[in-house]
Amino acid sequence: MDHSPAFLALVNDAKTRIRETSVDEVLRRRQEERSFELVDVREDEEWQRGHIAGARHLGRGVLERDIEKAIPDKDREIVLYCGGGFRSALSADNLQRMGYRHVFSMSGGWKAWLAAGGETE
Repeated sequence: MDHSPAFLALVNDAKTRIRETSVDEVLRRRQEERSFELVDVREDEEWQRGHIAGARHLGRGVLERDIEKAIPDKDREIVLYCGGGFRSALSADNLQRMGYRHVFSMSGGWKAWLAAGGETE
């Protein structure tokens, strides 16, 4: 996808404040059965075409509105993903501003997950 320079600047700015995690790290966390929330922030139609097994869907358009009801514990570890890691970075930045302390954006997103052979639904 060809992203605009202004969008990429916004994402790069957010990435200076957030923590990213890799697909390999998420796979390792799952293998170790570590407890964390895996949240897909893609659009509804993207979610319906397929998503990471066990993830919950809170699309970017409603994430900030619905997160406190869905995940009220602001100390809960949350890993966000999108198609390629850009929207999840913006989302992680906003959740941190809302007081969530253990938020990560999965770099590479859905595309990297598929390339790694991660389990999908």
